Amino acid sequence: MKKIKNCKDSYVTMTELVLPNDTNGLDNLMGGRLMHWMDIAAAIAAQKHSNRIVVTASVDNISFSEPIRKGNTVTISAFVTRAFSSSMEVYLEVVAEDIPADKKVHTNRAFFTFVAVDQSGKPIDIPQLEPETDFEKELYEGALRRRQLRLVLGKRMKPSEAKELRSIFDMED
Repeated sequence: MKKIKNCKDSYVTMTELVLPNDTNGLDNLMGGRLMHWMDIAAAIAAQKHSNRIVVTASVDNISFSEPIRKGNTVTISAFVTRAFSSSMEVYLEVVAEDIPADKKVHTNRAFFTFVAVDQSGKPIDIPQLEPETDFEKELYEGALRRRQLRLVLGKRMKPSEAKELRSIFDMED
């Protein structure tokens, strides 16, 4: 029987200070630096769930809704939303904070996918995941559709095989 873990078992919070070296010519955080930090936070969450070495398999769309300024702190929260056989989806939220102004802004949300691997780099089984809160259950339920969409877009699954996606678009079998 596979071990079962909860979302809270993988929860990670990471905080960074935006320094001049992290910014572009407008003194805003460079997108690539934020994605790097998000990848680290998500990888730690995936490792906590799987207790294995993990590799990034995919990154969903990351939109930048608000600029993050030099001097702000960036807090990234991440946790595993669903585990498959060797892969897992990780949900991330990013909050920028201007501490002197006492202002917080939610700037980004994203899903990253990781695969747990053994020492030779081959995929390895991971624990199952059981969501507890309503929000965790909502993310868990949507994870299969997001996974199938990733696989179709990556040409690793035929659209006709994506049964969860077909149900959204009311497509016939």
